[in-house]
Amino acid sequence: MSTGTGTGSAEQPQPRPQHPPPAPGGGGIGPEPLPGLARAAAALAAGETTSRALTEQALARIEATQPTLNAFRRVRAEAALAEADAADRAREQGSGRPLLGVPVAVKDDTDVCGEPTAFGCAGDFPVKTADAEAVRRLRAAGAIVVGKTNSPELGQWPFTEGRAFGDTRNPWNPAHTPGGSSGGAAAAVAAGLVPAALGSDGAGSIRIPAAWTHLVGIKPQRGRISTWPDPEAFNGITVLGPLARTVEDAALLLDAAAGNREGDLHRPPPVDVRGAPGRDPGRLRIALSTRWAFTATPKRLDPRVDTAVRALAERLALLGHEVEEADPHYGPIGLTFLPRATAGIRTWAQRTPDPGLLDPRTRAAARTGRLLGGPLLRAARAAEEPLRRHVGRIFRRYDVVLAPTTATPPPRIGDLARLSNWQTDRRMIAHCPYAWPWNVLGWPGVNVPAAVTEPDRLPLGAQLLGPADSEPLLVSLAAQLEADQRWYERRPPAV
Repeated sequence: MSTGTGTGSAEQPQPRPQHPPPAPGGGGIGPEPLPGLARAAAALAAGETTSRALTEQALARIEATQPTLNAFRRVRAEAALAEADAADRAREQGSGRPLLGVPVAVKDDTDVCGEPTAFGCAGDFPVKTADAEAVRRLRAAGAIVVGKTNSPELGQWPFTEGRAFGDTRNPWNPAHTPGGSSGGAAAAVAAGLVPAALGSDGAGSIRIPAAWTHLVGIKPQRGRISTWPDPEAFNGITVLGPLARTVEDAALLLDAAAGNREGDLHRPPPVDVRGAPGRDPGRLRIALSTRWAFTATPKRLDPRVDTAVRALAERLALLGHEVEEADPHYGPIGLTFLPRATAGIRTWAQRTPDPGLLDPRTRAAARTGRLLGGPLLRAARAAEEPLRRHVGRIFRRYDVVLAPTTATPPPRIGDLARLSNWQTDRRMIAHCPYAWPWNVLGWPGVNVPAAVTEPDRLPLGAQLLGPADSEPLLVSLAAQLEADQRWYERRPPAV
């Protein structure tokens, strides 16, 4: 580990697995996997453990698994331990903040004071002098940020590999990717290095790695969590959200990070997500959809994914919901995604200290962003409201859409990382054609675990998709399904 700057940080590579509740003698490298977020907070509040003990456990587990999983870009060992000691003192003095002393991780596209924000890129990035608003809120809730997790360059790809940090691997099967772009966060949570993590989702970047690592991942309504210091991220398609082992944990982290500040371009009305896991969703009308939006590229739904998603649909029907096959009509939504995404890449590429160090595919995307900016970008943004009305017709008949999160299981390490720009785009869309339309619309979606293939142990996921401000409904339904499926009881093998 190379020493980081002034905060006791270190550049890192890799992690490992867990689910709540933690099982004694769970095996693997180093100490036991950490408990989930709610359980850790409850244990701290009850005096069953200390923040220092949990933070030391997280740091030891990160260090032990970096050579195999490579989840972290930065580790704040010294600073995190000092903050843990302060949290223990605050608890002794009666503080009751909801996440007081619980270690969490943050994706390396989000500012943490005292750390650079490299977003998967090589180069000497400046140290940030302030927390992002979402991190400020997590700290205000008492959370301890132990480090920043790996992401592919500028969050572009559904794999987490790059010359700046190496390959981040899947705890379920290290020969395969955990997905991307929140791949480091997903690997860290699935491996039990931290109870939960904050990721970001611009085209499925929370939901895809959650699907491929057997996690709950919430893409909230646009603006639910502030993206400040950016008024919006990637022209409004990217949002921040949680990855966790259970619905309760994901809702707890989302609640802690949610909120706005002056300057945010998107400020949706508040919703009660934290209380949603304990509420009955009622009898819902659910559309099972396996149709994807038009992209003019070849795609095929893997039969294993199709079977897993249909099995969840059957369980939902047995739970009392009305489930039938029906598809949203996406229209020309793909034409509006590309200008927003590539213009966002161009903006971010201009922040890098040495653009010459960027992957050639990143530089190509930035050039495309320059061509598609201006009038084409404005036209793409103007099309959003008509597209919402068009796609939103599905919700006249149905409350929720159930769809695959990805079309395939996770690919092998290196399968996409060494392709050309055009080949990468085609393969990326073939693996992940389902998630990105909801980023254009700005609406919420929740990935839930659907299955783990045998014998290769590759997780698969399904999405629960809703209209604007539907997080409480989606979370409530996900919790009902979780109580039936108990997916958190299944953990990755020892790493």
